[in-house]
Amino acid sequence: MNDPDGLDLYHRTAMRAAAEVIAAYSTSFGLACRLLGPRVRPHVRAVYALVRVADEVVDGPAAAAGLDPAATRHVLDDFEAHTLLAIDEGFSTNLVVHAFALTARECGIGPDLVRPFFASMRADLDVTEHDDRSLRRYVYGSAEAVGLMCLQVFRNAGRPGTDRADPLISEGARRLGAAFQEINFLRDADHDRTRLGRDYLGVDDAPDARAAVLDRIDRDLRAARACIPLLPKDCRRAVAAAHGLFAALAVRLREDDGTGRVRVSNWRKAVIAARVSLVPSQRGGAA
Repeated sequence: MNDPDGLDLYHRTAMRAAAEVIAAYSTSFGLACRLLGPRVRPHVRAVYALVRVADEVVDGPAAAAGLDPAATRHVLDDFEAHTLLAIDEGFSTNLVVHAFALTARECGIGPDLVRPFFASMRADLDVTEHDDRSLRRYVYGSAEAVGLMCLQVFRNAGRPGTDRADPLISEGARRLGAAFQEINFLRDADHDRTRLGRDYLGVDDAPDARAAVLDRIDRDLRAARACIPLLPKDCRRAVAAAHGLFAALAVRLREDDGTGRVRVSNWRKAVIAARVSLVPSQRGGAA
């Protein structure tokens, strides 16, 4: 029972479990993640595995398993409490939570980012239509805070101590997260409305409003792109690939009539992945 490798094996198993979650749910994210350097790759997977599981709690599987809204809220609240406790204690019986806690403790991800994320997930249980204020709050928690978690990983994984990125890079991470989220809102609008009863943007039958959202996405993508060369070298290619994929989706959304879920072809994804080899590397931290 005193196996010196027991805890290390548990750590490794938790990280593999997080990788399996991402592989199952997102081929595009899996492609971008493989472009990350080994210093940061398992930690980014751990962040997104936790985010993915929480998203699934509110997006259907819990209800499909027979949970009513009150029970679903209880599961989500318990998930948040369990995550925060695991960050404090460094251990969880939930492998996805354990992987995230390892990452949070090493990279300096605290309750100030975790709580807004879960608040946005909780809003999905109650809010069916957003006004400007609630939308900004929702996007911050569900996307911008996740971008800031990843930025903590980029800066601190495998290094002594933890610190925060400077405001310019943090702003770029937030705007990239916001652009990703709003692109997904537009792509999933029909599903969100008909299957989940939610309307995030309120742009149905309002071409001018839809165009304004796409203009905002383009501004956010431009601002985020300017910050990519400031990231550590072992993160730039992956972030550039993700940026390129969502920029291509934004173009498709402008061309689309809004009746289907736009996608980027595998050929286009391969072109984007090839282009990231040209991402400048003369600035920013070393890998």
